[in-house]
Order: sequence, then C-alpha cells, then structure tokens
Amino acid sequence: ARGIGAALCRGLAAEGAAVAIHHRPGAQDAAEAEALARELRASGARAAVVSGDVSDRAQVEAFAAHAREQLGPVDLLVANAAATARVAWTEIDPDEWRRVLGANLDGLLWCAQAVHPQMLEQGGGAIVTVSSVTVELGAAGALHYVTSKAGILGFTRALAREAGGAGIRVNCVMPGAIRTEAELEQFPDQDALAAEQAALQSIPRRGLPEDLVGAVVFLCAPESSFVTGQVLTVDGGWTMR
Repeated sequence: ARGIGAALCRGLAAEGAAVAIHHRPGAQDAAEAEALARELRASGARAAVVSGDVSDRAQVEAFAAHAREQLGPVDLLVANAAATARVAWTEIDPDEWRRVLGANLDGLLWCAQAVHPQMLEQGGGAIVTVSSVTVELGAAGALHYVTSKAGILGFTRALAREAGGAGIRVNCVMPGAIRTEAELEQFPDQDALAAEQAALQSIPRRGLPEDLVGAVVFLCAPESSFVTGQVLTVDGGWTMR
C-alpha cells in the first residue's frame, strides 16, 4: 500500500480496474492501505483492503476469498509483495533466509494458487510478477533477496508454460533503482545515491514508482493478450550500459 504498490494500484484503478489493496499485518500498514482505498474510491474506482502474511498459505487463501467477496472474481494478480534487508551473506541465518524467501517466493506461489480457481471461472487472467535488475547485476549485502528475485524469473517462465492453456498469462517486470520508502530507510543520503545512480544509467535520473505503471498496465491489458513468459525491464538503461 506504499511505494511501487500504491503507484500500481492508482495506475490500474485509473484504467478501470477494481483494486484489492493488500497490506502486511500492522496498524501503520493498515492505515496506509485504508487511506489509499479512500483515495481510489473518491476518484470513482472500486477498491477493497485485504491483509495477511503472504508467506502463510492459509492467510493468503483467506484474503483472496475476501477480495472476491468485496469485488468479485480476481482476473489480475500483480505480485509485488517483497521482503529485503542489507545483511552480509555470512550473517544470514535460517530465520532471515526463510523470512525473505518466504515473502518473495512462497508468497508468490500461494497468491497464484489462491486466485487460480477465480481466473478459471472467467476463462483466464493475467499475473504480473516483480523481479529486480539485481538478478543480472548482483548486489552486495542482499544475497537472499537477489536469490529470491532470480527465482521469480524461473517461476514466471515455468508458470507461463503451464498455465497458458487455461488462458492465464504470466509476465514479469524487472525494476531498476526505484526511489521508495524502503530505499530511503536503507540509504538516507539520497543526493549521493542519485548522483551515483545517474552515472550508471542512460536516463540520468532516479526511477520513481510511477515509472513502472505503464509496463504493468500493458501486461494486464487485453492489448497484451498474446504476450506471456516475458520480462520487461524498467531501469533507465542501467543494465544496458
């Protein structure tokens, strides 16, 4: 309900989608999600709020059912939930490893499985996953995060193969350096980071959550009905350099 997720909710709502806004359990996250839902409703969109730990299959099934009750069957899933932390690889313990992979990979599977029957009822649907350019570039202090994001690429292509016959398309967006609240917490010196990042990209500015909206909307839209198993990189030319 913040950062990239909030931008995508606004973008999809602007295109006419009814949006179920998911947030992690917690008072602050709930307040942000409810505020976003009120904003979308004020603009004329249909919006609902659902909550749960995406790494917990039972909770995912519960909030998928709640989304259906509020808005009708789900035909689009944008799997943007993610966990990360800057930790030296030698300091990653089993709990930290499972925390990140649980949110980033387990949660992706549970969400896709939970909405699958709802998509079948409608003759198909679209799933958009979110990876990261760190899969191609590497990133120090984020081994578990990068590993999980690489897994998302494999998940996307494998599910695209398996679910296509049911009319379900599966594609991935691969963001570059995007300015979000999570990044601000990890890198408080944004001026230095912006200058460093600009030198690495063909488009010399910081990426914003809104920069991902067009890519995700396209992959959800009927205009991309013959597109599946693809990865769309949105990084200002970083990986091209």
